[in-house]
Amino acid sequence: MLAKPEYFLQQSAAKKQWDAIGIRQHHGVNLPLFALRSKKSCGIGEYPDLMPLLPWCRELNLDVLQLLPLNDTGQETSPYSALSALALNPIHLGLAQLPFLERFPELQKKLAPMQVLSQKQRIDYPQVYAAKRSFLQEYYKNAFPLIASTPEYQTFLKENSWLNGYALFKAIKEQRYWQAWLEWPEELRAPSEAGFKDLVDRYQNEISYHSFIQYLCFQQLEEVKKAAESEGVFLKGDIPILTNRESADVWLYPHLFHLDYSAGAPPDMYSSEGQNWGFPIYNWDEHMKQNYQWWRQRLTVTSKFYHIYRLDHVVGFFRIWAIPQGKSGNEGKFLPEDRSTWIPEGEKILRMMLEVCPMLPIGEDLGMVPPEVRACLSGLGICGTKVMRWERMWDEDKRFIELNDYSPTSMTTVSTHDSETLQLWWMRNIDEVKAFCEFKGWSFTYDLLRSRHRDILWDSHHTSSLFHINLLQEYFPLVLGLPWPDSDDERINIPGIVSNRNWTYRFRPYVEEIVSNNQLKNAIRDVVT
Repeated sequence: MLAKPEYFLQQSAAKKQWDAIGIRQHHGVNLPLFALRSKKSCGIGEYPDLMPLLPWCRELNLDVLQLLPLNDTGQETSPYSALSALALNPIHLGLAQLPFLERFPELQKKLAPMQVLSQKQRIDYPQVYAAKRSFLQEYYKNAFPLIASTPEYQTFLKENSWLNGYALFKAIKEQRYWQAWLEWPEELRAPSEAGFKDLVDRYQNEISYHSFIQYLCFQQLEEVKKAAESEGVFLKGDIPILTNRESADVWLYPHLFHLDYSAGAPPDMYSSEGQNWGFPIYNWDEHMKQNYQWWRQRLTVTSKFYHIYRLDHVVGFFRIWAIPQGKSGNEGKFLPEDRSTWIPEGEKILRMMLEVCPMLPIGEDLGMVPPEVRACLSGLGICGTKVMRWERMWDEDKRFIELNDYSPTSMTTVSTHDSETLQLWWMRNIDEVKAFCEFKGWSFTYDLLRSRHRDILWDSHHTSSLFHINLLQEYFPLVLGLPWPDSDDERINIPGIVSNRNWTYRFRPYVEEIVSNNQLKNAIRDVVT
């Protein structure tokens, strides 16, 4: 079955990436790091919490561990609302594993109260953020003198010249209580070259603090990557196509963005008003003039941590729904307006990304995607995404597509972080579920949910796609006691609404319980093999 895709992919623009990953069946799990908790983590999933999952994956013949974005989001809870396209999120820093911590017993005593925060069913971001920031500021005063002059730290500073701009922006943001940067006084909003240097001097201590914290974050996540490689596991990251208007990148390089527009989505069957995401769109002409330097740096930094990456909203590299500032989602238009330019311009960007970056991209091509875009992605050797419940002949009779008819250059999954879980879909979309059961030749009854859940997961690992990756919590219903009693509590995000439930999801079992549960191991082996 793989002879044809193997030949095709060896000729594709993504050849070097496929050579590194291997043109074969790959199976894995997807999880938001924030949802993970260990006995040592302080209120939220931390980078070292990933370590026990790596030998667990190897034991189960899972060779991909996928994560949601890990960029610094400041006080935002959504991992897709980044304060920086380069910096990692300090909220995930493993405090118990910090270097030289044993020298500071008074600091060590502060870990236990923070670890209690992990016992809550949902993440309390304000409390966790405040507690960790207080801890890290004290740790910085004690540990920074021990690390600042080391060759490793000095090399880190030299290799990451972007740190000054990011750290300065964050320092000003914090000092001004997170005020929007467009409301800052002129000398802060748009400093001259000399003014920028003066600001760096003025905020030198704060810049040192934020740079030091980034060093620790990079160190921990790079250690996870090394451990993954020793276990034969590929880490899959997530690169959001857009960045927050309130980000260091937009403040530093406003010419790279069209700030008079916000990106979003046009009206569709799920939203009659369309969607306005609030993020500025790119000024691709300026990016091209600079040889896409901003993107090159972003990909280079990200490749320190991952082998594969989810290329978010990949159709946006070809055309984007642009909404004038202050307007609703249904008042936008596609840019570029000339459809004949979509493929050549998008292909140019993606070819640049493939040339620059050793990571293999997997495109998120869900929703309204022109067929020529999917053809272009396939031609480049970039996988698309197949959510089984949505793989239907929508333009014809809406019948489900046969699982063996999926393109090999794709990733099969049963759900996404933005969708209902498989259980919620089964319970609340009777017409869709009945149609799927008819497609599979099954009788529909609610009583058969658990067995059908297992069958659908098995199917997801046995399509003709080369990648098969599901959210980790999708396997929990196969074992009594692992999911939360209320299925609604297993959903990660509901797009388009503001809710304190979004992005606060936490796995019910601790990671130590996940990796030691033999019933879960057997259930996953059963659906993967």
